[in-house]
Amino acid sequence: MSKSTDNASDRDAAAPPAAMSDAHILIVDDDGQLRHLVAKFLRSQGYKVTGVRDGREMNDTLRLVVFDLIILDVMLPGPSGLDLCRELRKTSSTPIMMLTAKGDETDRVVGLEMGADDYLPKPFSTRELLARVRALLRRAAISPNLVQPASGGAYEFERWLLDTRKRQLLNPESVVIDLSTGEYDMLLAFVESPQRVLTREQLLDLSRNRVATGFDRSIDVQISRLRRKLDCEDESAIIKTVRGAGYMFVPSVKRL
Repeated sequence: MSKSTDNASDRDAAAPPAAMSDAHILIVDDDGQLRHLVAKFLRSQGYKVTGVRDGREMNDTLRLVVFDLIILDVMLPGPSGLDLCRELRKTSSTPIMMLTAKGDETDRVVGLEMGADDYLPKPFSTRELLARVRALLRRAAISPNLVQPASGGAYEFERWLLDTRKRQLLNPESVVIDLSTGEYDMLLAFVESPQRVLTREQLLDLSRNRVATGFDRSIDVQISRLRRKLDCEDESAIIKTVRGAGYMFVPSVKRL
C-alpha cells in the first residue's frame, strides 16, 4: 500500500459505536503500514483517529482539530518527534505518548524531559497500546475533578499558586507557568501530601501516572522538570530527595 493511499485512509476516522469512547487521537508516524494498523485497531476500540506522516502535516491538522491524545513517533522526517514534542508543550497540555525504538533509554528520557506523558517502545502489542491509551485519557479526563478543596480550588505554597479548577500554576509574580499533564498531576500529588516522604510507587499512584513499568527514571525526570519550573536553585528547597526512600514536598501548603 502506498503512503499516499494509506494516509488518505488514515484521515477517514470511522465513527465509534455509541457506547464507546469518542476521544479523538492523532497518530504522527511516517511508517504508513504501522500508522494504518494502529489507527485501524484504535478505531475498532471506539476511538476517532487521524493519522499524519510528519510535523508539517501534524501542525496543519492541529490548526483545524482539537485532539484528546497525540501518539508521536520519535524518528520522523524533518523535525524529530522530540522537537515536535517540545514545541507542542509550549502551547498545549494535550497528553503525548512517544513511540521509541526498543531499549533506547536515551530517547525515553529526553522525551519525558521534553514534556511527553508516556512512552511505548517498538515493537508493542495492541493490548499494551490500548492500556496506555486508556490510562492517559483517563488521567486527562478525571484529573480536574479529583481535587475538591473545601473552600475553593487552589493550593498556595512559597507564594506560588496551583489553581486546580483552571489546572494552572502561577509563580509569585502571577505569571502562568506551563505544565504538561504529567507535571501537573505530579505537583498536585505533592501539594496534597506536603512534608511527607513519598516513594516512587506512591507518586506513580497518586499522580495517576503512566502504566507501571520498570523504567522508574520517569519519576526522576518529572521531578527534575518540576524543579526547573519552580525555579529551585537549591534542589532540596521545595522538592527534597530522601535517599533510599523517595521525595518530599518541603513547603507548608495552604488550601484556598
